[in-house]
Amino acid sequence: MIDVTAHLVYTATQACDALLQIEATSDDGQRCVQNRLSLRSGTQLREIDGEDCIGLRRWISVNTRLECQYQTQVEVLRPAVDLCQLPETPRHQLPAPVLQYLMPSRNCQSDLFLDFASIQFEGLAGGPLVQSMRDWIAANFVYDIFASHIGTTATDSFATQRGVCRDYAHVLIALVRAAGLPARFVSAYAPDVKPQDFHAVVEVFLDGAWHLVDPTGMAQPDEIVRICVGRDATDASFLTSYGFLTLEAQSVQVRRISA
Repeated sequence: MIDVTAHLVYTATQACDALLQIEATSDDGQRCVQNRLSLRSGTQLREIDGEDCIGLRRWISVNTRLECQYQTQVEVLRPAVDLCQLPETPRHQLPAPVLQYLMPSRNCQSDLFLDFASIQFEGLAGGPLVQSMRDWIAANFVYDIFASHIGTTATDSFATQRGVCRDYAHVLIALVRAAGLPARFVSAYAPDVKPQDFHAVVEVFLDGAWHLVDPTGMAQPDEIVRICVGRDATDASFLTSYGFLTLEAQSVQVRRISA
């Protein structure tokens, strides 16, 4: 069982709307035993589904302050899977909703990685290809919390070979898509993330299903708690504001507990 607590505090200079997305989803791979969101300031306007109907987003009206506390306990049901045993799904058999994750996106310009992917990973396909890409990133990138910002793209991170989980995820997504496999961004919680924070991983569509991969190596698929998915971090941000918000405090604690 994974226990999650998150606390966010923002202030605003003028009233604005914000889209909040921090709650764990319940699906075939995980089950929320408890799920409590306390909105201490700000007013909830509406609940809507996340991308691909995964997760929950809340429209919040912010006057001068947004503060929320979130707590959940999640039973992760998905088993650990050996990527190297998974074949790719023929592209003509991909479900229609999956096709968007073959295409370049704002932060994952996969069309710029075509030459590198074909040369560096020549002769590989399916799960072994994805595993090799993940291993290449793990071996060549340095985790650096000062190396990127919200506008950093996969090509930026590839050039410096430095970044945080968001950047690692963007590069892996770009490489996988460049090889003609669907990949999407996943916002998540995980117990061994250092420094403790919201985490970003990748899902790759292999053998007819989505499978989690963490290019940072900090989280294992059978302990990752998914929040939401998207083409890249733009779709899966934990908070999107339509007006200027200033972060005053943020904490995330994720730990294993006995069931």
